[in-house]
Amino acid sequence: MQHINPIDPNTNKAEKYELMLKQAEGLISSESDLIANMANLTALLKDTFNWFWVGFYRVDTESNQLILAPFQGPLACTRINYGKGVCGEVWQSGETQIVADVNAHPNHIACSALSQSEIVVPVRNKAGDIIAVLDVDSDELAMFDEVDGKYLEQLVELLK
Repeated sequence: MQHINPIDPNTNKAEKYELMLKQAEGLISSESDLIANMANLTALLKDTFNWFWVGFYRVDTESNQLILAPFQGPLACTRINYGKGVCGEVWQSGETQIVADVNAHPNHIACSALSQSEIVVPVRNKAGDIIAVLDVDSDELAMFDEVDGKYLEQLVELLK
């Protein structure tokens, strides 16, 4: 796993995100299919940061569940109920959530025992409705911070 310079981790990480956002814009600017764009974004994030798991869960209003969508990484939970787990909480609250230690989070759903920290970002359509969540897991504790939140929120804005 590639590590960020310990002297100034935010600068290096931010630069990576800036470059990745430019790539993402180029990748999806001419494609209108949401699933295709989600697939390319998960691959781009996985290639750029080598996180343990990167993927989307899309909202299914009929079942009131999140359903697994494009992802990169090991097998994952297929359905998550509204308000359950970090993904379900983000769907419910509409706010990005950073979990430094998933084992200490009372509502965490353990799809893999190797996951140690997580960030989940809501994905909205042009009308402002949450249509999915972006879920990123690391096999290291406290991998994510506000810098990740800021740039991942910008990334999912590209899906509108």
